[in-house]
This record gives sequence, C-alpha cells and structure tokens, in this order.
Amino acid sequence: MIRVLLVDDQPLLRGGFRALLDLEEDIEVVAEAADGREGLALAREHQPDVALVDIRMPVVDGIEATRRIAGDPSLAGVRVVILTNYGLDEYVFDALRAGAAGFLVKDILPDDFLHAVRVAARGDALLAPSITRKLIERYVAQPLTTATTAAGTRLDGLTNREREAVTLVARGLSNDQIADRMVISPMTAKTHVNRAMTKLHARDRAQLVILAYESGLVAPGR
Repeated sequence: MIRVLLVDDQPLLRGGFRALLDLEEDIEVVAEAADGREGLALAREHQPDVALVDIRMPVVDGIEATRRIAGDPSLAGVRVVILTNYGLDEYVFDALRAGAAGFLVKDILPDDFLHAVRVAARGDALLAPSITRKLIERYVAQPLTTATTAAGTRLDGLTNREREAVTLVARGLSNDQIADRMVISPMTAKTHVNRAMTKLHARDRAQLVILAYESGLVAPGR
C-alpha cells in the first residue's frame, strides 16, 4: 500500500486529489495539511511514502518544507513531489535542489497523476527529458561556485561505470534505457545507479541529475 500525505493550502484541490487517490486500491491518503509546518509534523507522525506538497503556501512554503523533510533522517523514506500551477519556474528549481523527487503541474490528467504517485513511491524521479533540458538551461546561467567544485570532488569516488550511469540518468534515461546503452542487464544498471546514489548521498534520481550538472560531469550541449 502506497501511503500519501497531501500538503496544500487550498481545501478544494486537496479534496479533489484525495477523491482521486481514494479510488485506488493500492493507495491510501494518510493525512492532509494546509501548510508546510503542519505537513512536516504529519510526515513525522505518519511516515508516508509520498508527500504531495504545494510549492506556495502560508507559514512554511513548499521549498522549506521539502528542505526540512529531506534533511530529517527519520523521514529518509519520504519522497516529496512538488505541486505547482506554473511548470518549471524558479521555485520548482529550488525545490529540486532542496530534495524534491520531482514535480507535477496541477492540471495534470488523472491517469498521469496516479502514475506519477506510483513512480515516486518506488523511488524514481519525476523528471521527463524536457524538464531535464530546462534544468540544464538554468545551470548554463549559473556561475561556477565553490559548491560546483565540491560536487565535482564528490564524483571522484565513483567507478567509471557508475559515472557513465549517472551521466545517462542526467540525460533523462530510465534504467532499461541505461541498460541498453551500456549493454548490461536492467538489474546491473539499477545497481550502478543505486551505488552512485549511496556514494553521493543522493536521495533519488532527481538529486543525481542536479549533481551531474552541478559537478560538470555532464555539460549542456555535449
């Protein structure tokens, strides 16, 4: 059973999401919150698999709520999915860096929404190639920083195959596609990705994408 926490300051939207999720036999909404502070408390209480978090809320917004959830060792199993009306704006970018597993636009089709919840629950990132390209564009505009250099140093502990797997994750490829590209089994591809995540202390594939571009392992247009 996939346990879901809804965090949104609009009761009508929360109710709509809940009604949709409640129809699924493998999904259970364990709690609802109207702001990030309440959401964090309920996450600690209920330990959901997925937290659907609105990005713009009073008291504590979605970015700060994501940062607190991602930084709490007791919530390591919670995957935060950001809900937004605006697509990939600056707030979504910041939320991904704070630890979100991905994001959904609120006008998403019901079937796509349910699929996304299941994808997040199994630990995959909700980053389509088109979104990855927009992330790259944001990095092109970013000046080199100490954090960039530090990210590059962290990659030194990866094997060549792990680095290759991370590169392909950053290109938006699935484990099956990575396996085809590297001529290995899907299970081996998953192992390379998981080991890279462990070594880099990345919560999920979204964080691998961030690190790959932040470190310079993958460069835009290459």
